[in-house]
Amino acid sequence: MRLKIVAGNWKMNNSIEEAQHLINNTLEQSPKMGLNQLNIFAVPFPYLMMAKTLIAQNDGFTVAAQNCSSYEKGAYTGEVSASMLASLKIPFCLVGHSERRNLFNENAAILYNKLNQLLLNNISPIWCCGEQFEDRTNHNYLDVISKQLNNEVFKLDRSSFSKVIIAYEPVWAIGTGLNASAEQAQEMHQFIRNEIATKYDSEMAEQTSILYGGSCNADNAKQLFSLTDVDGGLIGGASLQSESFVKLISTMHELY
Repeated sequence: MRLKIVAGNWKMNNSIEEAQHLINNTLEQSPKMGLNQLNIFAVPFPYLMMAKTLIAQNDGFTVAAQNCSSYEKGAYTGEVSASMLASLKIPFCLVGHSERRNLFNENAAILYNKLNQLLLNNISPIWCCGEQFEDRTNHNYLDVISKQLNNEVFKLDRSSFSKVIIAYEPVWAIGTGLNASAEQAQEMHQFIRNEIATKYDSEMAEQTSILYGGSCNADNAKQLFSLTDVDGGLIGGASLQSESFVKLISTMHELY
């Protein structure tokens, strides 16, 4: 069975005190994890070591960085390299979130470089893809996702790709209160899995965890997490309150 994942992306939120409180409450209220579920706190850079320390004795929990530089090292003030993250033993890092693509103009070349930097440093990328509202309404959303796959993660060899987690995020549903219907989510996740099988093979497609990221919350999580090709969620707003994040973690735990 593929690894089931509930990943909370805090984005640029929380003071250090709020961060500690959120993590501690989540750990205290969450059920004991089995071997097939992983819960991830994707926290801002300043909180990575604090988060690692707090979760150290809690099975089934880990941390992720939200970003890394596309450069190896050098005179890039304000950047954080993958090797720096590796020196802190950070196991995961987001790549290609729609906010990075849209607000910071990160294109396929930049994102491919980030993927390589992370993989060279033994950090597993959580690679994000998704379509804009106009892509959905113009019915070319499958082409958009196919292009993102082929221009970025499908440039990796089989061994490197095996370390990648994919998060599908319909951009029109992020922070809007909208979310893809169960049918839309399953269609996209199945499409991505079929594309992986075509590029690599069916074994790779079956072992790749694909998360849904688009206003996933306690009300719709059970329906989404039950879908055949949805292996969890990349959670935004609902991960900023321990009560709602624990509900998502518990929902996955109950299902699997």
